[in-house]
Formats: sequence, structure tokens, C-alpha cells
Amino acid sequence: MKSKIFNALTAIALAGSTLMAVQPALAQGAIDNSSIGAPAFREHKRTFGLVYTLPKDVNDLLAITIGGLLREKLLNANLIDEALRFNIPHVTVLHIHNADPTTPERMLKAMPKLPPVLNVTLKTFYTTEAAKGAGHPWWLDLGIVKEGAGFEAMMAFNTLATPALTPLRDGPLPRVTGPVYAAMADAGKELVRTVGVSGINTVKDGKELRPHNPHNTLVYSMAKFTPEIQAAFNQTAVEFNQILPDGIPTAFKTVSIVELGFAGNVLREIYRLSLEDGSVINVATGAKVAK
Repeated sequence: MKSKIFNALTAIALAGSTLMAVQPALAQGAIDNSSIGAPAFREHKRTFGLVYTLPKDVNDLLAITIGGLLREKLLNANLIDEALRFNIPHVTVLHIHNADPTTPERMLKAMPKLPPVLNVTLKTFYTTEAAKGAGHPWWLDLGIVKEGAGFEAMMAFNTLATPALTPLRDGPLPRVTGPVYAAMADAGKELVRTVGVSGINTVKDGKELRPHNPHNTLVYSMAKFTPEIQAAFNQTAVEFNQILPDGIPTAFKTVSIVELGFAGNVLREIYRLSLEDGSVINVATGAKVAK
């Protein structure tokens, strides 16, 4: 218990100092929030992010246990786009929108101290909406058990990464604008205004706020989340939880800077950072990179 309290206090102190360090970037006026109140989603140009990619053994297990069933259910629901959409399976730290192609390099230079290897358990399938009542997008997710040293370290790193990386955005993440922003609660709207995205940890008035919900997404959908679709995929989640009732223990040994689509699906991996020794690899070339 003492170690948890120490870790939380350390994360708050470090996040506070990091937030002070990035204030000049925020003051430069490069961030445009004018699209937040518009009725339609902001145009998506390029989204980059920091994610833990799922290890091969986890992907293999998901493929042979629920992969075929999921594809069948998507096709039966006439969700063809969802069945075809490409994604590198992952658990997100955070996403930012910026059309500047140098954003990944800037993210790498701004990276805070990395966490240790994260031992966590993927468990519990469920559906979720970007904002309740917004209509779309929606997702079918696999959660993470919210306890243990690995989970605490994962959450503490999110608190550090948020003030270090979100100032590199050019404005809000498109999928949290328009109808999603309109349907958000006040806390979510504040995150969109101040850091450009919802569902990440921040420090406010010296206190760590933890809305971050790390998870792996299996379905990305812009189809309307109708009562029929919701019922069908809530039932899918029930069935998948029966198949994998104990979850999947895993270890994240790397974290990657990636490029993503509008809905948050990872399209390519750019830099892979080791949580064991801090080394960085350019994924396209295989060459080591100086941070």
C-alpha cells in the first residue's frame, strides 16, 4: 500500500514539473480549438499516438479463440467495413492529431521517462461509445485488470506522458469533436479543450485525476450504435467472456509511436521503444535511433 501511495505521489510531482516545462509550447498559439463546437467531426488528417502493441502470443490466442466468431458476427450484422478494417492490436497510452509529418520525431524527443516492463492481465470484453448518445463511433474492447504493480505503473506513465506529448497536437482529436463533444459530460469536454483528447490522466489542483481506461480494441465502428447493434455486440461480449473467463496474462516490454486512423486503429508502427533498456528502433529500417 505504501509503495502505491509513493508511486502516485511521485507521478503527480513529476507530471506537475513536466506540465510546467511544456507551457511555452502551449503559449505559441499552434493549437487551434475552433472546431470543438462545430456540429460535424473535425476533418481527420493525421493522428499519431503512443501505444503498447500486443505480443504475438496474445494475438495468436485471440485469433484461435474468438477471432473467427467475431468475424462471423460482424458479417452477420452487415458490418463489412468493420470486418475488413486494418489494425495492429494494441493498448493505447494516448493519441494526438497533427498533420505535420515530423510529429513522431518530436514525440520521441519529448518522451518522458519510460515505465518498467508492465505485467498486466487483459480481461473482460465490453462495448463502449465515444460519448453516450453520440451515435458513433463505438468499439468492442477487451479491458485490463485494474490492480497490481503493472497496472499502477501503466497509469503513472499515462499521467507523465499526457503533459509531455499533448502540447504537440495541432488541435483536438477529430473523433472527440462534433456530436461526440456535444454529448460529453463536463469533465470530458474539459479534457478535449485542454489536452485535445478524452480518457487520459491529468493533474488538477495538485491531485491526480485518472479517467484513463487502458484496453485493447477489437472492433472499430462508425456505424450507428443502434439498440439492435448494441444488443448484438453486448451479447458477443458475454460469449467472449465465457470463452476467456480468466483473461490473458501478458507482459508489455515495448511501447511504440504509431500512426492511426480516425477511429483509433493503428495503421503503422514508427518507433519502438524498449521498456527494458530504453533503446529505440526505427521500425521501417530496423536501425537503432538516438532519442
